[in-house]
Parts: sequence; structure tokens; C-alpha cells
Amino acid sequence: MKPELLAPAGNLTKLKLAFYYGADAVYLGGKSFSLRTFADNFTDEELAEGIAYAHARDKKVYVAANIFARNADFPRLEAHLRLLEELKADAALISDPGVFALARRVAPTLPVHISTQANTLNAEAARFWQSLGASRIVLARELSLKEISEIHAACPDLELEAFVHGAMCISYSGRCYLSDYMDGRPANRPRTTSMTSKRTGNCHMS
Repeated sequence: MKPELLAPAGNLTKLKLAFYYGADAVYLGGKSFSLRTFADNFTDEELAEGIAYAHARDKKVYVAANIFARNADFPRLEAHLRLLEELKADAALISDPGVFALARRVAPTLPVHISTQANTLNAEAARFWQSLGASRIVLARELSLKEISEIHAACPDLELEAFVHGAMCISYSGRCYLSDYMDGRPANRPRTTSMTSKRTGNCHMS
């Protein structure tokens, strides 16, 4: 499996620059449904233009639809996913199981990548998403190279993506990264005797 250099694209100009400087693919967001709030983001017309521009150069475009959806989001999400399939986006990035199920139902030919927001930390979770039809997992940021290699060994036909540069993204709730990084206290896992007992105001789940 050939490595792929993937870069963010906040607008059409950045998309073109990413490809000019050697990116194999970009990920981006539409005006709704992505967590890329501070980017300019793409209108439907810009999505069509950007995807066509990429495909003309044998490049790929992955579109983030990785919000944690509420019930009221689903009617517009359905239309958005159908549009991505129609425009032949190379994948939708999804974190919410409900959005995943909707995508499989209304846009069955649209490839789905599991967003880092879904917090995939182990091979069993990777197998689960693969069994449902995901073609790629964007792994949780906490994983070591050894853990990534173990997941690859367990799921050799599944594409794995890992961040190598840029801002650290922390998920929606209950994943207290700082306590793991600063004090050896992983979020949502029981404390063991090997962990320090300093009280530093770190976040952990009881």
C-alpha cells in the first residue's frame, strides 16, 4: 500500500496550492457538517470545482462530515451525502455511527473514512468499522508507532491514516488528553499502581 501525503484545504486556493506543492490528496469541509469551523470551507459549487480540479490531476478529495449529529441535522445530511456521491468525492470523513449508517443507506457508492474524532485506539475497533464498510481509519492521536503497526498487522487490508504535523485535535468529550500527556493518567481507563498520584488538576473519568 503506497503512502499518501494528505493536507488540509480550507478553500479552493489552498486546495490548488496543496497539490502544487506535492500533496496526493486533501481533506476539506463544506459549509455545514464538518468540524473545520475556522476554515473558509466550500460551497456546493466550490466542492464540485475542487473535486474536478483534483481528479483532472489524478489527486483525491476527502470531505469531512464528522459532526456529532443531532436529530435535526439528518434531513440536510442526507442531501449533502447524496451530493458528495454525485460529485464523486473520494470519501466522506465520518465519526458518528448514525451518520455512517445514513451514508451507507443513501450514498452506497461513497467511500467512508472514519474520522479521528471516533477515537479508534485498537485493532478490534478497526475491525468493527471495516466490517461495516469503512475503507480507512484516521487513528486517534494518542497511538504510538508500535500500536499503529499492531493495528495494521491485524487489519492488513484496511487503510490507516495518522497525523504527522499540525495542531493536536481533541475529541468531543470524555477524552482528557492532557492528563495522559502530562501526568500518565489516560482518560477513561482505571488508574494503575504504575501511574503517578500527583494532583495537578488533570482531567480523568471516574
